[in-house]
Amino acid sequence: MKEPDDKATLHRYLKSAREALLWKLDGLSDYDIRRPMTPTGTNLLGLVKHVASVTDGYFGAVMGRPSGIALPWFPRDPADEVPNADLWVPADESREFIVDLHHKVAVNTDATIEALDLDAVGHVPWWGDRGEVTLQWILVHVTSETHRHAGHADIIRELIDGAVGVREGMDNMWSEDSADYWERHRQQIEDAARAFR
Repeated sequence: MKEPDDKATLHRYLKSAREALLWKLDGLSDYDIRRPMTPTGTNLLGLVKHVASVTDGYFGAVMGRPSGIALPWFPRDPADEVPNADLWVPADESREFIVDLHHKVAVNTDATIEALDLDAVGHVPWWGDRGEVTLQWILVHVTSETHRHAGHADIIRELIDGAVGVREGMDNMWSEDSADYWERHRQQIEDAARAFR
């Protein structure tokens, strides 16, 4: 059996995560992709915006390959920065703008990954003394963050319309064919939890 190429493997997992995250928007209204679904405001389009913003920073400036993409929610002067501005989407930022941003960042990210070796050095200023990193480190970090946010999106999407799955055509959920399976399954879990009330 051929040994897998480490960079190609890491890159594949990053691509998978960002595709899963973006897929969670499919078939939903602009309202549903923007509405806050948790007390802290977590929303689907905001997750896409956040992941694109963070990815752009790590694979762009950190690795010495800035994309040139303007992210107006990150002003030049940190004193002007609005907390959590990258986690939600104001009405004047369209769905198309955020999805296009996601795609443009992906193109620059892919080019950075292809151009550099895994041991290429970058610098993360906001990490302080731990700021000297390699492309491998950034690939692992951003991939894990993207999968984490894709998991958030899984839950948010299920709360909105009940849709589940890791990608189109693969719901990854075992169940019986009976119409009330999930209701019974949930009740079984609730009953077990109540034993500890």
